[in-house]
Amino acid sequence: MTKLTYQPRGRYFEQFEIGQQLVTAARTITESDIVTFAGMTGDYNQIHTDAEFAAKDTFGQRVAHGMLVQSIATGLAVQSGIIEGTVLAFREQSAKFSLPVFIGDTVHVELKITEIKALPRLGGGNINMKYAVYNQHGKAVQRGDWVMLIKSQNNS
Repeated sequence: MTKLTYQPRGRYFEQFEIGQQLVTAARTITESDIVTFAGMTGDYNQIHTDAEFAAKDTFGQRVAHGMLVQSIATGLAVQSGIIEGTVLAFREQSAKFSLPVFIGDTVHVELKITEIKALPRLGGGNINMKYAVYNQHGKAVQRGDWVMLIKSQNNS
């Protein structure tokens, strides 16, 4: 019997280049996403969880948690395959939440590699990237920077 073993489909550190860009698939934000995230984090802020309260507030409806959208963004990056099985650590992030994300909004992520730094003692290197999360109207709802430690081919 042949044994099948997992082979990462993500890029190794050496395969990244400054200037490379990626556009992920899109995903629609659901009420279930918001309820589940509130339950996991304990963030039951009324702007996220109370339709009556939110209807009378600034945006007129419930808003997805900023960190929920951030989490979905990292998931979309992983699902793209670019870092699947090769990311060793998510080392840093900065984020600006510019526009609200509502139930029913569809988001995708655009990434651009901005810096590469070999860290042989850690088995790979840092890949710095600018990211932006866009809604279905092409408006950036979040922007920021991610730094990920990516595995070297020599350590696979």
